[in-house]
Amino acid sequence: MTSQKQNNFFEIPDLRNQVGVFRDREHAGEVLGDMLKEYKNTDAVVFAIPAGGIPVGAVIATKLQLPFEVAVVSKITLPWNTEAGYGAVAFDGTIRLNEGIISRLGLKDDVVQEGIEKTLTKVKKRVSKFQRGRSSPQVAGRHVILVDDGIASGFTMLVAVEALKKADADQIIIAVPTAHWDAIRKVISDVDSLYCANLRSGWSFAVADAYIKWSDVSEEEVMGILKRF
Repeated sequence: MTSQKQNNFFEIPDLRNQVGVFRDREHAGEVLGDMLKEYKNTDAVVFAIPAGGIPVGAVIATKLQLPFEVAVVSKITLPWNTEAGYGAVAFDGTIRLNEGIISRLGLKDDVVQEGIEKTLTKVKKRVSKFQRGRSSPQVAGRHVILVDDGIASGFTMLVAVEALKKADADQIIIAVPTAHWDAIRKVISDVDSLYCANLRSGWSFAVADAYIKWSDVSEEEVMGILKRF
């Protein structure tokens, strides 16, 4: 399988609109590592979004012989549905709200603020846990490869991109195994390059459908992977 470039977007055409194309997240990392081979042994650093992006990013970093770091991002979820969010918080405290959803659901200011505070606390704890006492990595002037296991809406990815821009990253490259085309269009103008092996479209989209083996990644699994670096 060979990747194909269109402007700053790279994909594998043979995988477009296919499901079950990766055995697991590690296999997806191998595929992306091949797509990103021009960055091997460069000044780039790989940042992965936990939890699902960690196994993917770890393989990429190993394959390309690059430093591996964590980009903690968390959705600000609805009080009655922890799967749905109306915003997101990044590792540096960057906050982005989806004003459309807030308005549509009629969320009161105090509810929104409570959600922000809870998420900020959650992100701070995860950063502390995953950094394991190390200082935050310096990204100023460097290429950053930002990894997740897929993009459904693109909202949390955009918050991570915003935080990395504030840290003065020279170039930001998104690398994901799978994504919906609508999400790609939302984020691609905010980054220098975007690599997606399995581009999909249509009404029904789930990141998990790109994988044969799929399960949630626990914090314990994340810590085990990070210890190897």
